[in-house]
Amino acid sequence: MSLQSNSVKPTEIPLSQIRRPLAPVLDPQKIDAMVATMKGVPTASKTCTLEEAAAAASSKELPPVDVLGVRAHGQTLYYAFGGCHRLQAYDRRACETQNAAFPVRCRVLPATPRQIRLYLGSSLDIE
Repeated sequence: MSLQSNSVKPTEIPLSQIRRPLAPVLDPQKIDAMVATMKGVPTASKTCTLEEAAAAASSKELPPVDVLGVRAHGQTLYYAFGGCHRLQAYDRRACETQNAAFPVRCRVLPATPRQIRLYLGSSLDIE
């Protein structure tokens, strides 16, 4: 959660609709802990104490991922530039449940195609 998204109500977006254009650098232990949390089994990691994990595991939810929502070609395109470990944990759960549309808790911030180009360059064709 960021300062910009603190007041935005979380919503669920199918994992298959979230674009992740930047390759992440991942810590497998952190992802394992998040998957366990989603299953209701609290597990500590480098960045989360067992107490924090236990609080999250009781609801079986991870904190929402900030995504940018861009209207283009008559649809909304969702881009995630952070939350890589959470998205990878959702991806793992989607594989385990064989559900490509696995719901991801997100906070959607509106963005324009021009703003997305600042991140991805002029080769992006979304207008």
